[in-house]
Formats: sequence, C-alpha cells, structure tokens
Amino acid sequence: MIALLMMATALPLMASKAEAADKVTLQLKWVTQAQFAGYYVAKDKGFYEEEGLDVEIKPGGPDIAPAQVIAGGGADVIIDWMPSALAVREKGTPLVNIAQPFKSSGMMLTCLKETGITTPEDFKGKTLGVWFFGNEYPFLSWMAHLNIPTTGGADGVTVLKQGFNVDPLLQKQAACISTMTYNEYWQVIDAGIAPDDLVTFKYEDEGVATLEDGLYVLEDKLEDPAFKERMVKFVRASMKGWKWAEENPDDAAGIVLENDASGAQTEAHQKRMMGEVAKLTAGSAGALDPADYERTVKTLLGGGSDPVITKEPEGAYTLDITDEALK
Repeated sequence: MIALLMMATALPLMASKAEAADKVTLQLKWVTQAQFAGYYVAKDKGFYEEEGLDVEIKPGGPDIAPAQVIAGGGADVIIDWMPSALAVREKGTPLVNIAQPFKSSGMMLTCLKETGITTPEDFKGKTLGVWFFGNEYPFLSWMAHLNIPTTGGADGVTVLKQGFNVDPLLQKQAACISTMTYNEYWQVIDAGIAPDDLVTFKYEDEGVATLEDGLYVLEDKLEDPAFKERMVKFVRASMKGWKWAEENPDDAAGIVLENDASGAQTEAHQKRMMGEVAKLTAGSAGALDPADYERTVKTLLGGGSDPVITKEPEGAYTLDITDEALK
C-alpha cells in the first residue's frame, strides 16, 4: 500500500518534469511581424505540438537585446543577426548558431535621388542613418571595405543614429537611411515618396552581405542531450512553419496579425512583408551554409583598424541540430 502511494505521488512529479522539459522559450529580435512568420505559423498550425513542444514566443522591441535576454536565462533560443552574435560571442557571451532560416540579406541603404548619390563613392560628405544595438556592424564593415571613414568630413560620412523609423529620410536629416527590403523601404513608399525618387543599395548586391535572422543558443546548453533533442524538434517544426509560410504568404500574414497584441500592424503591410521575407528564406532548408558563414566572418574581420571581430571565431556554429532535424 505504501509503495502504491509513493508511486501515485511520484507520477505527477514525473509528469510535471516532462512538461517542463518540453517547454521552449523563443526571444524574437523585433516586434511581432511577418519577419518571424515561420514561428507563429508553426505554433498556430500545431507543428510544435506535434513535436511535443510547448513554445512561448516573446516579441522583441527597441529596448530588448536578445543576447542579454538569453544570457539572463529569459529564453532558450533567440533570433539574431550573425554580426551581432559573433561580436557578442567575442565579448564573452558564447552564442552558437544552430540553424539559419534566412539565406539572403534584406538589408540596404535607401537614399533620396535628389542628393545626387548614384554610387557608394557618392556617400562621402553625406549623412547616413544607421541602426545601432548590434545592427550597425554590417554598415561599419561596408564602410571599412570602401575605405570611407565614419567620422564625418568631406571624405567620410556622418553617422546619424537612426531610430527604428524612416523619419530622418522623410525630414531630410539624412541623405540615406538603413532599411530592410521587407519593412522600412515600404514605409518610405507609403509615406508618399515614389520609387523613382529613391536610390537603393542592397548589401547583398554590394558583396558585403552578412547573415541575418539565425537561431542561437548558449554553448554550454548543447552539452545537455535533452536540450539538444528539444532544439532538434524546435528547428524541425520551425522550418516546417517557414516552408508553409512561403507557400501560403497571405495566410501566414494573417496568422501574424492574430498574434500581434499591440494592434500596430496592418494587413496590407504584413502581406507585403511576408512576400518579401519569403524571398530571403526561400533558399534555406534551415541548415547554415558554411560558405555563407565564412563570407560573413571575412566581411566582419575586414574592418581595417576597427573590425567588428578581431579574430576567427571558434565553435560559433554547429550543424548537429539541423543534421538531425532535416533527416
């Protein structure tokens, strides 16, 4: 009888531990929008549930640094750009890339044609809007490759610390601003500036593109087989979500809108964003391409006297998770 009572007491404890093991918290790089549609789709369509996972998706924002969140124990996995992740890793937070849903870069500089800018050489003497909080690294690397100082003057550029909006271009405080193909560029268009009045420079086209929106975890967590198994399931379900979103962009945008607690997003903007994001995820099954990684590292190391990273990273990515997830 005592043995039966002990067993009955132990069963709820075992169940609660199993539930805890299946919990995964994902920290987004930015607010709820179609940039993260694959994860919302995976949750909405039950792909995570099919893998036995209970996934919490935490939106980001201007005051949220994903690397700080995961370092503080607030997430199991985060979305970040590789320049930021490698810079943070070199400074002591051991982030490891476990999957790379975004194959291509959506980052670009969008300039007013009236400023006379037609080539990157014309940036000299101009004010350029740049995002910070880790998003400045691709820009700084690009300027280093062009041998254009970022300290102002006739032969350099003046860097305007750009908020997460397009106001500096609309108010003509800057000749160019940072934009994403799927978001801020269209905000400029929606503000009434015609595409013919703009000149855009895509990082991908300029040969200085670096990897964006990858999935990162803390290195020591990968020593736990149970955690690795959860990440395999999480990546497999997430990529299923991404492929569904690519094939059903309008429906995916609708799922994103349903999850937007802020109510700030619009249907038209999210549908357009999803269409553009699908172009960036289309080339990826989820696994990081080592050639893309090497290109990113080379770009970041090539920063002249002020490189984003100072040495070749070691152990900054693993293919173990995607090798298992994509079997």
